[in-house]
Amino acid sequence: MADLLSDEEISDRLPKEWTREGDEIVRVFEFNGYLDASGFLSAAAGIAEDAWHHPEMTIRWGEVEVRLTTHDAGGITENDIDLAERLNGIHD
Repeated sequence: MADLLSDEEISDRLPKEWTREGDEIVRVFEFNGYLDASGFLSAAAGIAEDAWHHPEMTIRWGEVEVRLTTHDAGGITENDIDLAERLNGIHD
């Protein structure tokens, strides 16, 4: 099981455009339409599966909200930060 990050570690390492909401880190990725958002969601799902770390993702017209936490650790771990950075890499 991954170790929880401290509040300071989370603040210092939170990737660009991500915010903290309790025991999750969250970002809304914006797109020009539903199909672009769907394509991102599909790519994100592949990356998440490869990392064996599965976020909550919600798709709406022109956006995908991603929420990351490590359930078995009870909060935010290195796994969440790493996956957030990887997801930024396919969008930014």
